Amino acid sequence: MSRLTARDLTLAYDDRTVVRGLDLTVPDGRVTVIVGPNACGKSTTLRALGRLLRPAGGSVLLDGKALAELPTKKIAQQIGLLPQSPTAPEAITVADLVSRGRQPHQSWWQQWSDADELAVTEAMERTDVAALADRNVDELSGGQRQRVWIAMALAQETDILLLDEPTTFLDIAHQVEVLDLVRQLNHDKGRTVAIVLHDLNQAARYADHLVAMKEGRIVAEGAPSKVVTAELVREVFGLPCVVVSDPVTGSPLVVPGSPWTPSK
Repeated sequence: MSRLTARDLTLAYDDRTVVRGLDLTVPDGRVTVIVGPNACGKSTTLRALGRLLRPAGGSVLLDGKALAELPTKKIAQQIGLLPQSPTAPEAITVADLVSRGRQPHQSWWQQWSDADELAVTEAMERTDVAALADRNVDELSGGQRQRVWIAMALAQETDILLLDEPTTFLDIAHQVEVLDLVRQLNHDKGRTVAIVLHDLNQAARYADHLVAMKEGRIVAEGAPSKVVTAELVREVFGLPCVVVSDPVTGSPLVVPGSPWTPSK
């Protein structure tokens, strides 16, 4: 049984239902990527998987137990979550923010340890923000801030990592760097990762398990080679396209249909 699952999940904001009756299994030790058009419920689903949003119906289960019934600290020791557009406290330094990822592992009798120091140092090195350690987070560019937030999530050292659009604000080189890092963490440490991405080609390239959503429901899921078809892209995104093989990875590559041209 997978450690993190959703059963008959219904999610809503006030009286607006976003997700209804959703069943989802996040495969252990693999990279799951959730894709879909804007407002389809993918980020809302990820928030519920990390207990940032209480279900209106159904449940999210961790090791067979409902998240709603588990202590917050225990969840934070198992699940790391980087939401969209997080906000840092005013005037906090990069090192201090990344260090906050260690809070779930601390107690009143053990505030800081060598293991905490090592986890923070490695997280900053992996995300290329070590040189920014003494800078204030609010002085950084959008891309730099995003990498600092990812470093904080890595410092938490959880077995399950949830990332909501982690490549936002990053240029293409840093997008690839971050997603390569995710794959490396999955490969080296066996972490279970679930990511929300907008870029379907990146999703197909990096996912072991791809979940396509539309209007609060799962339309298809499985290996990218099985999920990413021209028919599915048209159904989910309304985009005519051709799907070819990526010349580097062999993963599906979506090529949009003919671009607009002026009429003659």
